[in-house]
Amino acid sequence: MKWHHVQENWPAFFDAIMDRWPKADESDLEDIDGDQRAFIVYIAELTAQETAEAAQEIRDWLTGELPSDVVMDPRHDDHSISLSKKFMPEGEDEFDDDARFGDDTNEDR
Repeated sequence: MKWHHVQENWPAFFDAIMDRWPKADESDLEDIDGDQRAFIVYIAELTAQETAEAAQEIRDWLTGELPSDVVMDPRHDDHSISLSKKFMPEGEDEFDDDARFGDDTNEDR
């Protein structure tokens, strides 16, 4: 995942952050408000590391999966649906009901 995923959905990452860094405090995370530099400094102080070490630890953490709260967010769904437009046949709208195109009937089975 990229930092912009984290920044755009900051509160949804609180559980994942507190799982990874159990000493993290939710009110501190609220104050950070998705600011990457502030988060690096916070993790460095929290873990008694140099900022470079904390930044690497965060980069490693970013290789993980998006939290389900982020994946299930309606904004994420709408964005994914919009991206699907490039795979749609001409004349079909990505937000249309598939039943209109015969995809949901039992006639073909």
